[in-house]
Amino acid sequence: MVRKKGSLILCGAFLFVAWNALLLLFLWGRPPIGRLGEGGGAEPGAGEEWGAGKSKVGGANGLAGEVIRLAEEVESELETQKKLLKQIQSHRELWEQRKELEKRESEDTKDEKIDVEPKKPRQIPAVHLSHKVVEDAQTVTKKMQTLMVTPPQLVMKEQETDQKNKQMMEDQLGLTTPSPQIIIPILVIACDRVTVKRSLDRLIQYRPSAELYPIIVSQDCGHADTARVIGSYGSQITHISQPDLADIPVRPDHRKFQGYYKIARHYRWALNQVFNVFAYSTVVIVEDDLEVAPDFFEYFRALYPILRSDPTLWCISAWNDNGRDGLVDPGKAELLYRTDFFPGLGWMLLKEVWAELEPKWPKAFWDDWMRHPEQRKNRSCIRPEISRTITFGRKGVSLGQFFDQYLRYIKLNTEFVPFTKHDLSYLVREKYDVSFEKDVYSAPLVKVEELQHGGSLKGSGPFRVQYSSRDSFKVLARNLGVMDDLKSGVPRAGYRGVVSFISRGRRIYLAPPEGWTKYDVSWS
Repeated sequence: MVRKKGSLILCGAFLFVAWNALLLLFLWGRPPIGRLGEGGGAEPGAGEEWGAGKSKVGGANGLAGEVIRLAEEVESELETQKKLLKQIQSHRELWEQRKELEKRESEDTKDEKIDVEPKKPRQIPAVHLSHKVVEDAQTVTKKMQTLMVTPPQLVMKEQETDQKNKQMMEDQLGLTTPSPQIIIPILVIACDRVTVKRSLDRLIQYRPSAELYPIIVSQDCGHADTARVIGSYGSQITHISQPDLADIPVRPDHRKFQGYYKIARHYRWALNQVFNVFAYSTVVIVEDDLEVAPDFFEYFRALYPILRSDPTLWCISAWNDNGRDGLVDPGKAELLYRTDFFPGLGWMLLKEVWAELEPKWPKAFWDDWMRHPEQRKNRSCIRPEISRTITFGRKGVSLGQFFDQYLRYIKLNTEFVPFTKHDLSYLVREKYDVSFEKDVYSAPLVKVEELQHGGSLKGSGPFRVQYSSRDSFKVLARNLGVMDDLKSGVPRAGYRGVVSFISRGRRIYLAPPEGWTKYDVSWS
């Protein structure tokens, strides 16, 4: 490439010399200038009259005009040649820098190991060739090529392309870095809970930047007291209202589920506002009964590049369905997992995924719909060991389902984990699956009775408990204290059929037999 560009520079220099030679030949071969006629021509023989009736004064003026025109023409050509020389010199310097950098990078990479992220030389913006034709309408018939430096906007495009190529290389290697400038809006779904104040207070308290994390509160229901609470935050948040408050026609046996239909309608409208009106590229969705952890924003910023780069992921969740105190390791606040179960309750969504889901968005029960194989498409989410959200809303359309038994006991993380400074590439599927399966199936297989109080099992674990059917999973889950429901065959917090949790201080894997391949959708 460098050799090819060098030949172009030599060609430019040759054209410069050739053009000057042609210019000199043209000027030397031009006939002597005599007196000018009306047409501006010159006749040989300076002593003869040309064009009877023309005064001497007119001839002198014409001669002066011709001399001035020729002087201006020569001056213009000299200026053109000066610019050409500068451009040739600029091109030469650029390509010498590129050649030197490539040579230095070639020497450096010889000593690097293959598993280390390869360095990429700083990109010198490529210099393109364009052509400009310089032509005199009457006397000059030759054309010349001039090199022109790439306009600034083209250089910027090339730098953007270089950055995209670098990001693609990092993505392929599973090396991810936090995105310091991406704007991550927080969408709060609200209705008629004045306790939305608790949720907003924590979001604003822990938010590191109002510019990078704008808070949009989307309110349904038209509840005046809730609207006043939201409005009291002024410019700290953006308050939007879902305009359609009418009841939704449903079949008779679904009248009691009217609330679920309205929630699905509200989600669809609010997400369209975020992506199509506000034009954001991603969003974190929380509801008005969620309280967030101190590192809530740090968590999502660090995981955004993973979500963006790994096509086998489709969401990041702040929630662990089995995150009760006693089922999680309090000393592992930094521990993260992949899960095939869509957790919700504080989750990040990309605009591209919404474009896929929006045309077929369901009329009701949107969260269970998200767990269907047709939507999930074998994709996973990221979830934490210790939840970054908790729910305080017992009252709602679900009438407290699971709240008293599970949700009220979920442990909220209180330790700030600097996730953006951690290497999270272990969550990329190619790396994660190998390590995860090794950890699970190398753990000793034990019976549930050995884990319970009074059992004879010794050691700190991890241990594996195996299930082989839907019913055996549910029995074991209940005995071990984890949630026993399945959606389309996927257990809550499960990955490849495995549920990881703590029981009596020991890591337990509730797992299917080794060699698991897919979920049985009839297990629901």
